[in-house]
Amino acid sequence: MSSQPKLSLIRTVLLIAPVEPIQSLLAEILDPREWAVQRADDNAAGLAVLKKKSFDLIITSEKTSGREDVELLRKIRLAHPRTRLIILTTETTPYDVIDAMRSRAFSYFTAPYSAEALTAMIQNAINQPAWDDGIDVVSATPEFVRLRARCDLVTAERVLQFFSEISELPELERQKVGMAFREMLLNAIEHGGQLDSSKQVEITYVRARQMVTCLIKDPGQGFTLDEIPHAAIANPDEDPLHHVRYREEQGMRPGGFGVMMAQQLVDQVIYGQEGNEVMLIKYLDPQSFQAA
Repeated sequence: MSSQPKLSLIRTVLLIAPVEPIQSLLAEILDPREWAVQRADDNAAGLAVLKKKSFDLIITSEKTSGREDVELLRKIRLAHPRTRLIILTTETTPYDVIDAMRSRAFSYFTAPYSAEALTAMIQNAINQPAWDDGIDVVSATPEFVRLRARCDLVTAERVLQFFSEISELPELERQKVGMAFREMLLNAIEHGGQLDSSKQVEITYVRARQMVTCLIKDPGQGFTLDEIPHAAIANPDEDPLHHVRYREEQGMRPGGFGVMMAQQLVDQVIYGQEGNEVMLIKYLDPQSFQAA
């Protein structure tokens, strides 16, 4: 009686033209009992390997441009439509980032980047179940991006990283807009979308000459600011910690300062009539715009 071959439980990563920091980072993240790392000298060599076998995760080299890595991703998609790929590069444009989103890259990092942020994104890539990408690009140019994103926290982190790469803003404005966007997006996904991965939030980002706007629409029923007891913005004047006790009683995570924080970081936070749409507006100094 012939024995059936055992299925390997080892998952695989393809690392293209790796540099030492990335190799060391992966050695810290990946359990060698569960993961095997294979290396390729460049994109051409990586593509040749991919014609013979599939990988659970691919990480590109910083030595190649974003455009080259997107082209690699498009070729990979022909044979392996659901392989997760994280692009690392030192040479990029907003158009490259948009093309990466359209081609369903898992994430995108332009050096210099935070090792902590990259570590968190790799962990997201290897720990999440194999479902569809979760980010649908409706329309996109560097000045106008409209997309739909699945209501889960990992997708939110991916959206935030892509937008940080697209937005060509002076550093201080980029940080403020990014932090406000993060708070409002997480609110929309967690409270409006109820972390239901079958639902989506809609995001529209517009970069005008002297302002940035971001419109987030969630699939919830909406609310008014005085009807959200889990948020600090609704605390009575005589009870500034009311929302903290409420969140503890409801078993919610610590927080509730998102709306107040956003109001401090951008120039205007405007809610739509139903309360499930919020627009962030940040005005830009023309001089800093010219220097960016």
